[in-house]
Amino acid sequence: MSDILHYTSTDSIEDYVSHVSQIFLTGKTKDIKWRKQQLQNLYNMVKENEEAFYEALAKDLNKPRPEALGGDIAPVLDECLYFIDNLDRLAKDQKVKARLLVNAFEKTIIRREPLGTVLVIGCWNYPVQLALCPLVGVIAAGNVAILKLSEISVHTSALITRLFSRYMDASCYRVVNGSVMETTALLQHKFDHIFYTGNSTVAKIIMEAAAKHLTPVTLELGGKSPAIVAEDADITLTATRVAFGKFFNAGQTCIAVDYVLIHQSRADEFISALRKAIDKFYGSNAAKSKDYVRIINDRHFERLSNVLKNRKSGEIAIGGDFTKETRYISPTVIKNVAFNDPSLMGDELFGPLLPVITYNNIDEAICNINKKDHPLALYIFSNKKPLVEKVLRQVRSGGVTVNDCLMHQAEYAMPFGGVGASGMGHYHGERSFLTFSHERSMLIKKQSGEAMMSTRYPPYNSSKYNMMRFILVKHPAFIWLKTYSKSLKFVTLLMALISFYFKRRA
Repeated sequence: MSDILHYTSTDSIEDYVSHVSQIFLTGKTKDIKWRKQQLQNLYNMVKENEEAFYEALAKDLNKPRPEALGGDIAPVLDECLYFIDNLDRLAKDQKVKARLLVNAFEKTIIRREPLGTVLVIGCWNYPVQLALCPLVGVIAAGNVAILKLSEISVHTSALITRLFSRYMDASCYRVVNGSVMETTALLQHKFDHIFYTGNSTVAKIIMEAAAKHLTPVTLELGGKSPAIVAEDADITLTATRVAFGKFFNAGQTCIAVDYVLIHQSRADEFISALRKAIDKFYGSNAAKSKDYVRIINDRHFERLSNVLKNRKSGEIAIGGDFTKETRYISPTVIKNVAFNDPSLMGDELFGPLLPVITYNNIDEAICNINKKDHPLALYIFSNKKPLVEKVLRQVRSGGVTVNDCLMHQAEYAMPFGGVGASGMGHYHGERSFLTFSHERSMLIKKQSGEAMMSTRYPPYNSSKYNMMRFILVKHPAFIWLKTYSKSLKFVTLLMALISFYFKRRA
């Protein structure tokens, strides 16, 4: 337990889960006006304490103010405002056009209802965004929640804990702090959904615990996200954007560029441009830059240090400086790395180490990427649309940004999530609302039309069978007519005009 962050007792955890679950059954959270007020409260909590959040993030990670704004504060504020503005539309019953003839005049709707009690487990690298953005979706959809904050980003988690009860309705939303023991205690309880951001090792534990209660999960994980630099790429622009995508938050980002695959003819030029970009960002000594983040704790510092020391290939082309006392690792680029290097190319790096690997043709690059699990992100730098499309067709990933890095995650109009080992499920904007809602199908019929319905009742006979077949099984001709309806209309019109013309001649 940290002196700064006080852990929640197991007795309190049990009480929290039981209490919010009981409150959900009262229907309190279903009121749209009430949900909007809670979203406004969450917005106010972040906005009114913005300076305190900047200070906490600086203490945890040495985050510069612009990175804290872009990576933590702004996404939460924008997501709150989005749902306040769009909640009426999202929660409205969705009318559905019936496919069965017998339901053509009945009411068919989808109603988006809250799931119930949701567990959100945040992460330390963006401790505000990754805890509160999922929570925004939980609130908007009408659920109650337990919010488990990261025990690693202690200053930010302590701040959220302190502010939370002042702004949010404690009968519906509770914060839990702790490490392995507290998280294990949480997972013993039945939730209606679990949302987790973190690594695959813990994700497997969460899935196992959730399976005991048949609880659905959303897992936002990571992986080795590659950047492919094609032979035709603008090297200066590409190097600048790759440097941004790698060294933002000191590489402690789930969608950071994990390694670069570059055409062998452009590798030296690319590394030279990278050096210039890094110097422009952080000066000749990034340790003295106020804009460069530090590694979160000693364990991760040692892990990254060992990754570099234990590499089986490659030479350090840029950086390679480590200062244990301040957990500083300089922006580091390693060239001539073998794709099968067990240290650099084994697990996700999650730090400011960038292996650069060359390829001879794009098929070789695609083949290498596909040897690994599907990454959370894929970056392609090229002006050739056929080449970009080829990569998109042959390489699977959670998301893609072409000719830039990170920015697909920042666009909350699009769903964000992984595929395969990089995660399951999506969130952001409307997709968050759907993730934390149950789409309840409703068919509302009148107490009439029994003459048609009687065909489904025993005793059966051939006439009932034929009627049921006519109602239930659409003839392929209907699809053909729909497909060629425009052509048929044109032909019919043309024939009518020809017929009219010859009648006039006669």
